[in-house]
Amino acid sequence: MADRDPEALEREIERTRLELARTIDELAERVNPKNLAHKGTERIKEEAGQLVQAVNAMVRPEGEDGEPGQLDKRVVYAGAAAAVTLTALVLWRRKRKRR
Repeated sequence: MADRDPEALEREIERTRLELARTIDELAERVNPKNLAHKGTERIKEEAGQLVQAVNAMVRPEGEDGEPGQLDKRVVYAGAAAAVTLTALVLWRRKRKRR
């Protein structure tokens, strides 16, 4: 190690320091409460949309001519809202128990 060029060593230390700083910034961004809340909200919206699609595909009342009709969207939205509310309540209670 004594035969290493001091300038090369300084450059290597600086590269390592910059890489570490980037890694720390990346980690700080990942655990930022605002970002976590936003990601959770987006995930719940996606899951609610998938739930609406699944319910709409499974439950379609027949129309007057015997063909599959359209499900009343209010029923789907009410069910999705109930599911989202229940999920939020469960997550909130879990978080509260951890304290």
